[in-house]
Amino acid sequence: MKRDMNLIRAILQKIEADQELVIEGHTNAQIIHHVALLKDAGFIEAILTTGGEAGNIIHVSVKRLTWQGYDFLQVTRDDTVWSKAVKHVFKPATSWTVSLLLEWLKQEAHRRVFGSPGSSSVAHQ
Repeated sequence: MKRDMNLIRAILQKIEADQELVIEGHTNAQIIHHVALLKDAGFIEAILTTGGEAGNIIHVSVKRLTWQGYDFLQVTRDDTVWSKAVKHVFKPATSWTVSLLLEWLKQEAHRRVFGSPGSSSVAHQ
């Protein structure tokens, strides 16, 4: 199963809002798989229940977002910034990692707050 960053963002938003993890257009298996990825990445604390002969994850119980999970949500909250990230970071045939995505998002947030280097868009008070 491929990693879907839009689904990851949606799951984190649901967790933050304390809502049920039902996301239109995604199966329960996809959501469970991505919750496990979020746990692996340190974005959430969760209990994963395995079962069956293959030992697949059959149930997840999310305990809480971690500091890193909240940081990710904060830099992806703005839909315009997220759309730019999807366009610039997730380009087809481009290699990327979550740490690269986070770095790009942090730089974009910095640019939005402080302006581009050399610009005078920051108001002096």
